[in-house]
Amino acid sequence: MEDMIKYEKKGTNIDLKKIMSRYGIYLILLFMIVVISMMRPVFLSQKNLLNVVRQVSVIGLISLGVTLAIIAKGIDLSSGSVLALAGVIAASFAQTAGWTQKMYPNMGVLPVIVPIIAALAVGSICGLINGSLIATTGIPPFIATLGMMVAARGAALLYTDGRPVSSLTPSYQFIGQGYVLGIPVPVLIYLVMIGITWVMLNYTRFGKNVYAIGGNINAAEVSGVKVKKNIIMIYLYAGLLAGLAGLVLTARVNTGQPGMGVSYELDAIAATTIGGTSHSGGIGTIGGAFAGALILGVLNNGLDLLGVSAYWQQIIKGAIIVGAVVIDMRKHAKKA
Repeated sequence: MEDMIKYEKKGTNIDLKKIMSRYGIYLILLFMIVVISMMRPVFLSQKNLLNVVRQVSVIGLISLGVTLAIIAKGIDLSSGSVLALAGVIAASFAQTAGWTQKMYPNMGVLPVIVPIIAALAVGSICGLINGSLIATTGIPPFIATLGMMVAARGAALLYTDGRPVSSLTPSYQFIGQGYVLGIPVPVLIYLVMIGITWVMLNYTRFGKNVYAIGGNINAAEVSGVKVKKNIIMIYLYAGLLAGLAGLVLTARVNTGQPGMGVSYELDAIAATTIGGTSHSGGIGTIGGAFAGALILGVLNNGLDLLGVSAYWQQIIKGAIIVGAVVIDMRKHAKKA
């Protein structure tokens, strides 16, 4: 009888651990929302909640690509700089006619699709370069993307001569400031890309290959996975998302700044890490990345409402990131 009770207790503990492992991140998010709303009821206002998700959308877009890279046991440090480069180039094709500081004075007002394509193309090219370097030369992703981080930032400064690209057309601004059925356009873009990335990662051969490469790259290659091709595709997609984030951000603030996006790659890495993506490779979900991005957004917004210094916010965010990594390491050490 005693043995049976011990067995039942043991079974219950295992179930609770599984529940916490799978849904813990969402419970933490819910707990944060409840605590902050109790301290500052204005947090739950529709205006504030939409503002939180809109602010999260840019980092969230980047984090989707970063999630794929980390699942594949890589990293992308270039996304913030790629965002800036794609943003200023897109903005230069979206300036109003007659603006005295227009980058291309003789060029008329272009259809909004032109800057959109420009941003996505620039991001994709940067990602393609990252992936090609990693896949063909064998240099670590950290070094390849660090080089792109520096180069893309320099290219953004060179392209604009260090000046902002301002006076953007209303149709372009709509991408970052508009609403559809009461929902901000950046939020809709983010949700659409979450859906696309989730399907890609869970229901396509490419998604299975991403997990296989992160789990054991040698075993994946022996199993017939075209490792080099898939690595290139991973970073190309991450670059495309960074370009899309640059498009959204410049449209939202109505200017392209060569200095924008600094440390955004770190926030994106933080979001996917907090969301449970393992830096050991082979483990991670898009749902977790979404929850991680929301946690950062709720944390920043909540601390602002509580009047906490921005300096303390950085310290708190750093402690959360380190804590998430430590928990991940311990969890996988026990499994081993």
